[in-house]
Amino acid sequence: MRHDLPLHNIKILEFTHAVMGPCAGVILADLGAEVIHVEPPEGDHTRRLKGFGAGYFTFFNRNKKSLAVDIKSEEGKKLIYKLVETTDVVLENFGPGTMQRLQFGYKELSVINKKIIYCSLKGFMPGPYEKRHAMDEVVQMMGGLAYMTGRPGDPLRAGTSVVDITGGMFGVIGILTALLQREKTGKGSFVQSSLFETTAFLMGQHIAYGAITQQKVPPMPDRVSAWSIYRIFNTSDHKQIFVGIISEKHWQRFCEKLNRRDWLEDPRIQSNDDRINQRQWFLPEVEKCLELFTLSQLEEIMSHAEVPFARIATIEDLFTDIHLNESKFLLESKMPDGKKTKLPKIPVLMEAFDFNLRREAPEIGEHNGEIMGRCV
Repeated sequence: MRHDLPLHNIKILEFTHAVMGPCAGVILADLGAEVIHVEPPEGDHTRRLKGFGAGYFTFFNRNKKSLAVDIKSEEGKKLIYKLVETTDVVLENFGPGTMQRLQFGYKELSVINKKIIYCSLKGFMPGPYEKRHAMDEVVQMMGGLAYMTGRPGDPLRAGTSVVDITGGMFGVIGILTALLQREKTGKGSFVQSSLFETTAFLMGQHIAYGAITQQKVPPMPDRVSAWSIYRIFNTSDHKQIFVGIISEKHWQRFCEKLNRRDWLEDPRIQSNDDRINQRQWFLPEVEKCLELFTLSQLEEIMSHAEVPFARIATIEDLFTDIHLNESKFLLESKMPDGKKTKLPKIPVLMEAFDFNLRREAPEIGEHNGEIMGRCV
């Protein structure tokens, strides 16, 4: 494995907090960029979050360096301006207008370094909403994601910060595109990504469905699936399994391994569309059949049938998942209390590189001496 990772020569100044900005930064850091996380002398407030926020800093800030500095002071401003001279990318996700008030907007920094790529991650793109503050859950409600996830009349946010994370990923796509463009033009650029527009993109398939059918789009739990069997089933040992049959070959093997050739011969359910049309009686029959088996038995049957299936995993199950462990996509990482645990790598595999853990999430100001030494 090569140690000069793809972005090893890219320097990034990161003014971020919470999830969206740090997520973009950790992807770039994992790919080899030097990412300097700029935080106040008392530390990024994300470090002190409780509840579900307790894991944000540790997970989204590995492979970065910490510069703790008061960027509102004259000394702090001078330091940042000096660092910008040799920086490739500035990444920020603070509230609307914050970086401009601090005199760290694209307009100010591009004067210092015309090659700078400035990525601003916000709640909304320019338009009527652009000055509104937003969070992941806000845009999940605004953008139809909560409506599509919950049952009718019961909107439900997704079970992770999916919009923050994908919005950060779109920011990375913009940054990489801008770096490629800079190779051609020698000029930097202003890149934007946003939560609300990211949510709208995630809803694109449903928007298209509504346009095609001219019908009100139902939430996912209330939908008629495109596949006749594509759902969760109960087992005899009071557990659950998801099974998806998405081809006629799947259907044939599914029936054979369950010893249900009668389904293969039933003229009412010969095709996927037939089985959807007959779902009122057909799906209860499948439920009764699968409920005769334990979860382990069904996993073995579905594996031999070569059809998509999954037990319903908890977060705790991922620590011991045989595939994640044997494929080395879990990194042993240090928690704030010093204990070790396993956290997922970025899901990118390239033959020549190992996107591994190079440094733990930094302590407050851990790299001040090194970074400030460059400005002497």
